[in-house]
Amino acid sequence: MSSARYADSLPATWLAERLAADPARIDAMRRDGELIAVREPGSTDWLYPSWQFEDGEPLTSVQRITRAAREIGLDESQVYTILTARRGLHGSGRVYELLHEGRENDVVELVRAG
Repeated sequence: MSSARYADSLPATWLAERLAADPARIDAMRRDGELIAVREPGSTDWLYPSWQFEDGEPLTSVQRITRAAREIGLDESQVYTILTARRGLHGSGRVYELLHEGRENDVVELVRAG
């Protein structure tokens, strides 16, 4: 299962079962930027943060976020760090929560700022 570093993330096998999808399809979605995935240093196993899903489906905004990240050369762990950072000076929530609030443009701008 996931480590403490990525405690909010799910292994590809679990995710494939949950989405009733072939694990190869999950991997293709990651490569195409439809899903964000991270790996522990030295590991070959991808972990998929659970916050990029709503009602068991990937958020459509994820593809736009991964595209923006790739345009400026951010890797998966850097995107994860940005999206899991605390919001605001007083730390009220996490950046990824903006996606669930419909504030995709704000998240894209934060990612572009690196």
